[in-house]
Amino acid sequence: MAELILERKLQAVSIGGRVSKTGARRRTIGLRQVILVLPVLDALFMSVSFMLAYHLRFKSSWLPYYAPFSSQFYWTLLSLLVPTCLLIFAAYGLYTPRYLFGGTREYARVVNACAVGIMAMIVLSFMHRGAEQPISRGWLLIYFSLSVLTIIFYRFTFRRIIYRLRQRGLFIKRSLIVGANQEGQAMAEQFRSVPTAGVHVVGFVDDTLTRGSVVNGLPVLGNSKSLKSLAEEQEIDELIIAPTSLSRKVLLDIYRTFNSNGSSVELRLSPGLFEILTTGATIQEVGSVPLVSLNRLRITGIDAFLKSALDYIGAAVGMILLLPLLLLIALLVRLDSPGPALHRRRVLGAGGQTFAAFKFRTMRVDADEYLEQHPELAEELECNGKLKNDPRVTRLGKLLRKASIDELPQLLNILKGQMSLVGPRMISPPEWAKFGRWKHNLLTVRPGITGLWQVSGRSELSYEERVRLDMHYIRNYTIWLDIRVLFNTFGAVLRGSGAY
Repeated sequence: MAELILERKLQAVSIGGRVSKTGARRRTIGLRQVILVLPVLDALFMSVSFMLAYHLRFKSSWLPYYAPFSSQFYWTLLSLLVPTCLLIFAAYGLYTPRYLFGGTREYARVVNACAVGIMAMIVLSFMHRGAEQPISRGWLLIYFSLSVLTIIFYRFTFRRIIYRLRQRGLFIKRSLIVGANQEGQAMAEQFRSVPTAGVHVVGFVDDTLTRGSVVNGLPVLGNSKSLKSLAEEQEIDELIIAPTSLSRKVLLDIYRTFNSNGSSVELRLSPGLFEILTTGATIQEVGSVPLVSLNRLRITGIDAFLKSALDYIGAAVGMILLLPLLLLIALLVRLDSPGPALHRRRVLGAGGQTFAAFKFRTMRVDADEYLEQHPELAEELECNGKLKNDPRVTRLGKLLRKASIDELPQLLNILKGQMSLVGPRMISPPEWAKFGRWKHNLLTVRPGITGLWQVSGRSELSYEERVRLDMHYIRNYTIWLDIRVLFNTFGAVLRGSGAY
């Protein structure tokens, strides 16, 4: 109920922030006004965490406290702590729009800011009481844990509400993409596939195409010379520039035009190497020169920690629970047809390293020789990546594939750090070339036992569609996406559609 009330209030703020196109410039987002609520909520949750920690440490029978303490000291500390922590939060960018409502870095900033707040609290207590009596370490630990958990939880809820309202067309930035080349089109497609990003691409500006032409469903509104008037006419909030489509002179002209103090249009530049940089990059100043560093891995920091925790815990629990079933299947495979119970397939992992992915053997041992004797099957396999009616599959193998349990031994690959529960399809080195300009992105994450392809049609999808889904997963990874895919996988397996 509280979430619904807050959502309605935010919706009212957003609508109130809009101005008709016939009046002055329409304020599309109202997001800066909404962000003013955050310091109030932060102060509230800090205070609640402070008082709850006080009662748990000094008033609770669960954690008896026998040393003398001054309640007046702690209430004085609270009055100093809240404004100090709000200033620290502001210094960490927790009230800056560009750092909010996207990715997990906001949560990392919350943890860091709360840690600095604890240090500030220790300094304040020392200045207030000197060496008379140290502040309770148990209380500090309880307060830090509660403040981090409650602030992250409410900001997580706040973010979900903002995402929902963005899907309804609120808190949206109207954007123009300068450059309708491959880079510009790739960015437009990505923004359209993620409505929660809050970016509404109005159209393209391009010097090589005529006004009125359509590129990937979006109109070309003009060229770079008319950019300023177009931004005013279309009430644009930001320009997203694909530098590969512009000369250096034109790019500098645009910068001078929109970087003046009077311009309210924000400029954003794509890094340029969009085939690689869609996997992620960081900018660091070295000798006052901003340099772009490519991430070797797409998933880093807190995201990598959460994903690894999900992988290792899930794989370990799965191996323990499924061990009797795995042993039984291995025995049945040996009895069904001659050959080993497990098949080892050489595939590519993160960083381009090859490894042996385990599967229950579902084919006859002379599968490769059979394929050489039937070139029409080899051609179909090369085209689609799979054979719908594969004569090489054993009787038990058909059942294992239908039930999608032939890949359960890959839990071992997860425990070895080679695979994930959720990720792109594992591919062999020859398949890598089929990913075209996106192939480098594929090697920035570990392949998964399941993925978007598993819950979106499985083997019935075309190869191009599978590649698109893999790239969508890599570009838009979150831990919540992994959890959602895992739950949807169970439904796809039970239905058995698309498995062969």
